[in-house]
Amino acid sequence: QVQLVESGGGLVQAGGSLTLSCAASGIAFSVHTMGWYRQAPGKQREFLAAITTGGIPNYLHSVKDRFTISRDNAKNTLYLRMNNLKPEDTAVYYCNARRWIGTVPHDSWGQGTQVTVSS
Repeated sequence: QVQLVESGGGLVQAGGSLTLSCAASGIAFSVHTMGWYRQAPGKQREFLAAITTGGIPNYLHSVKDRFTISRDNAKNTLYLRMNNLKPEDTAVYYCNARRWIGTVPHDSWGQGTQVTVSS
């Protein structure tokens, strides 16, 4: 059974930093593209960053200078380092594991971790 467990969220002041972690189990972690998404109240879930099986990152343009995604395949763990946090970064942050079977993506999601940035 696939489990993605996010941690590291919390309350931080504007300008501060947080590192989120996503511990994966029940999947072949190294063959999944891993990603981070977030959902703010009243808004749709949005893509933030992803990292391929080969370690190539891709970011939402508006966060690429502040957020860094990384993965440790030996630990089956995904990370998101967030610097210079802003109140608009307040959201629930979700971990995603995607595996392509042919042209069909198969997604797994974590339960999310709350990040609140105070002004």
